[in-house]
Amino acid sequence: MKTRSTYWQILPYIQQQKQTIIKALVCTLAFTVFWPVIAWLIGETATKFVGKGDLKGFTQLATLSAVIFLVRGIVQYGQDTLMAKAALAIALEIRKKVYIHLQKLNLGYFETAKTGDLSYRLTEDIDRIGEVINKFFHQFIPGVLQLIVVMGYMIYLNWQLTLGALIIAPLMALLISWFGQKLLAYSRESQNRISDLSALLTEVFSGIRLIKAFVAEEYEIARFAEEAEKNRRAKYLSEQIKALQFIVIGFPEAISVILLFLLGAWQIDRGNLTGSQFISYIAGAALLIDPIAITTANYGDFKQGEASSDRIFELLAIQPTVVEKPGAIELPHVTGKVEYRNINFAYPSQTSVDKGDKEELQPSLNKVGLGGVSVLQSMSLLALPGEMIALVGASGAGKTTLVNLLPRFYDPQAGQILIDGIDIQDVTLNTLRRQIGIVPQETILFSGTIAQNIAFGQSYYELKDVQKAAEIANAHQFISEFPDGYQTWVGERGVNLSGGQKQRIAIARAVLLAPRILILDEATSALDSESEALVQEALERLMRDRTVFIIAHRLATVRKADRILVLEKGRVMESGTHEELLEKGDRYARYYAQQFSQ
Repeated sequence: MKTRSTYWQILPYIQQQKQTIIKALVCTLAFTVFWPVIAWLIGETATKFVGKGDLKGFTQLATLSAVIFLVRGIVQYGQDTLMAKAALAIALEIRKKVYIHLQKLNLGYFETAKTGDLSYRLTEDIDRIGEVINKFFHQFIPGVLQLIVVMGYMIYLNWQLTLGALIIAPLMALLISWFGQKLLAYSRESQNRISDLSALLTEVFSGIRLIKAFVAEEYEIARFAEEAEKNRRAKYLSEQIKALQFIVIGFPEAISVILLFLLGAWQIDRGNLTGSQFISYIAGAALLIDPIAITTANYGDFKQGEASSDRIFELLAIQPTVVEKPGAIELPHVTGKVEYRNINFAYPSQTSVDKGDKEELQPSLNKVGLGGVSVLQSMSLLALPGEMIALVGASGAGKTTLVNLLPRFYDPQAGQILIDGIDIQDVTLNTLRRQIGIVPQETILFSGTIAQNIAFGQSYYELKDVQKAAEIANAHQFISEFPDGYQTWVGERGVNLSGGQKQRIAIARAVLLAPRILILDEATSALDSESEALVQEALERLMRDRTVFIIAHRLATVRKADRILVLEKGRVMESGTHEELLEKGDRYARYYAQQFSQ
């Protein structure tokens, strides 16, 4: 159970904007000073000039009032703009901090996290925190100061009357606190429901092609309606509490006003208060209505915002499991010698298993003692520079996991992985991953030009280098046929390109990176024969003079491998060339007969 508000964790970000906030608070103080002056002006105008025909005196007072309101307007503008500037800057810093933090989290986290929920936290939740900060300095603090200053003026006029008016204050404070706690609970539920709805929408729009193919529109509409109704109910409960709050708190406020007039009449009757002072006093009391209403509403908003703050700092509290060692060195340009030494690896039980290793692992016993799904057991492997190694085996054998350990998407629980004799856990992640190229089975393209997708991750690139990479990848011809060539805009996920075109762009991306080590994850498995031929030709150019790991599916690539490893339940069961393994007549031969002979 949470014992301390996460708002305290926003203080370092507020500290960064202290100069702007201090300037805004100076304007706020100047603005607040005018409230008792306005109450005094109302009393003076009502008793000395209205109905008495003193035009000269009234003109002087009107001129003074105009100057006061002008100066007050100027400082109010400074207060409003400076606080908006500080609040937006704080929200920006938190948003950048969260985004940078997410980029550092390990791959396993994103395999279980909901994309829509993360998007909601980065946008709506952080915006709400920014609004709370703005309201705190822009409305709450000025409101509290206004209460203090005007209340001080009212005490100065008649302390007995003020004391009587404050009798109900403790009750109101208790009511406000109770409603605030209720709002916090309902707001958490509401924002969680909105996140679930956002996650559902992201999932649906990403898989819209599959939904239509399986005529699942009605099913998805029903799912959406259910989540939307849960969101409506949660939000309605929050709005009910807010509405009830104003009614319940408004009643003692009304009672206090009635009591104020009764006590005022009593004080005038006793000679402790003049008519002019009582009018000024009533004006002061009227000036308290807005700050009381604002601070009451702000308290509710702050409790709603606290739910967003909880969600953001809950995210920031998640620690990456793959981190660089202190003093990690840069990996020098390597020849491509890769060695796995006695690797044991198990996925944590709360993390989803890689797509390629999922289906057969759930019933496995964890043999490395971590309570998760055991994938690799005492795995050892040596790949020499320029060697092509094909990984073959049924789904769940550990193929994808084996190659995912090389760029440190995950870390093994036991054993070492070395590149040119250097432990990969001793080097920086950037220098490690920049020497490993990956061509995945499912190509991911981003919104942007074709050139930007080929040069992905590089802030500066030469177009001639991009074109050369595309030529090697057999992509230059189809790119040139587009009216805008390399500046052709690629839609979200590359939906305006064919599978073969996207795959060749992915190969061009790897060519431009010029890695010494290459991972091909069934890169031609989903292509037609014509596209496969073009992609295969491009891959052969890409693989030349590089250490290559192939998660094999198509016969042409497997037969040309220097070594084929047959994996089963996280172990290498057979190793050899295509001809050697066929001649052996064991697992690979059976696999070949089943999968590749057709």
